[in-house]
Amino acid sequence: MRILVACERSGVVRDAFIARGHDAVSCDLVESEVDGPHFTTDALTLAQMQTWDMMIAFPPCTDLAVSGARWFPEKRADGRQQRALQFVRDLMSAPIPKIAIENPISIISSQIRKPSQIIQPWQYGHGETKATCLWLQNLPLLTPTDIVEGREQRVWKLSPSPTRAMERSRTFQGIADAMASQWSST
Repeated sequence: MRILVACERSGVVRDAFIARGHDAVSCDLVESEVDGPHFTTDALTLAQMQTWDMMIAFPPCTDLAVSGARWFPEKRADGRQQRALQFVRDLMSAPIPKIAIENPISIISSQIRKPSQIIQPWQYGHGETKATCLWLQNLPLLTPTDIVEGREQRVWKLSPSPTRAMERSRTFQGIADAMASQWSST
C-alpha cells in the first residue's frame, strides 16, 4: 500500500508501516527528525498530488485540544481555531480511500464529529495515560495489543522546554506498531 503519514516529523508511524513492507512517506512543514522518506510540504497539497491508499494524519492540536481551552476565546477571535478546524475537515475529505485522523481530546468532537475511538498508550505496551482520539474512515477500530499497569501522566507533566510540544505530540511506538499491523491488511 501507498501510505501518507501527514503532519509527522518523528517518522515513528511511517517507519512502522515501512517495516511491514509498505511504501510509506511522512510529510510536515518542517524536516523529519530522522532519516527516511519525508516531504517538507503541506499535507493537503501532497494528498492531492499523488495517489494514496491510506492517510494517517496528525494535525497540530495547538488550537484544537481542550487542554488549552483557556485560550479558546483568543483563538476564535483571531481565526486560528477556525483555520485549524478547516484543516481537519480538508484532511477528512482528501481523495484517499482510507483515512485516520489522530488528535487528543479536542473540539473536533463537538465541531466536526465524535471520534470513532479513544485509545490510551497503556493499551499498547506503555505505562502512561494520554487519551488519544481517532477519527476513522474505512479503517477498523484498533484492538489493544498489550495492556500494562503502572499508568501515569508523564506526557502531561513534561516540564517547559523548547522540545516539549514535540515530545508531547510524538506517537507511542506501540500505537504506531498496532496501526501498521492492524491496518496493513484492510
